[in-house]
Amino acid sequence: MLPNALPARSARRLRLQVMRGRVGLGLVAALSVLAGMTDAIGLLALGDFVSFMSGNTTRLAVAISEADLALVLRLSGAVLGFVAGNALGVLLAHGLRRRAWPVLLVVAALLAFAAAWPLPATFPALLAATLAMGMINAVVEQVNGLPIGLTYVTGALSRFGRGLGRWLLGERRNGWRVQLVPWAGMLLGAALGAWLQQHLGLQALAGSCALACVLALISRFIPRSWQRGYMPR
Repeated sequence: MLPNALPARSARRLRLQVMRGRVGLGLVAALSVLAGMTDAIGLLALGDFVSFMSGNTTRLAVAISEADLALVLRLSGAVLGFVAGNALGVLLAHGLRRRAWPVLLVVAALLAFAAAWPLPATFPALLAATLAMGMINAVVEQVNGLPIGLTYVTGALSRFGRGLGRWLLGERRNGWRVQLVPWAGMLLGAALGAWLQQHLGLQALAGSCALACVLALISRFIPRSWQRGYMPR
């Protein structure tokens, strides 16, 4: 073996790892935009969060204390729908050998159903949207070993804050700064979703559906080995 073969191979492996990380973070940012956009539309058009289950859990506790049975049932259904969506996303991804695009197409179909829901009783639309938001968490679970949350940012901000604290103590471990990516994506997406909802109402979820379709198409061009590294095992 040539003397420079191992260093060249190591350099190539490092470049691929960096590229895989950048592509993964780009996908995280786009999926967080989708989550924030859908959550804002759901909150404004349906009156409930569709991805922020911490907020729905607090509202559920308040509804229980006030003995508001209708709201208890509605919020319980939203939370259970989100949990079921996460489970279904993992099962679908596993059954399709960890391919992202089929999961995203199912997400798009659920959002299209919610956008087209014609009746005043909005629970079916809420359930479809929470299922969709649960499912997208199966598309990216980690990037180069760093845990990533897509539809919630409390954990990301907590990891960022703890990383900042360790950095101030002199620790120079990398990775904590990337936790701002899902937060920024969700913030941008929520602003876009609020603007769309003001003009289109619940039908603004068609925009979320379109974005999910675009991401499904883009994911077809991401190498399979990289996708397998992003998705749950």
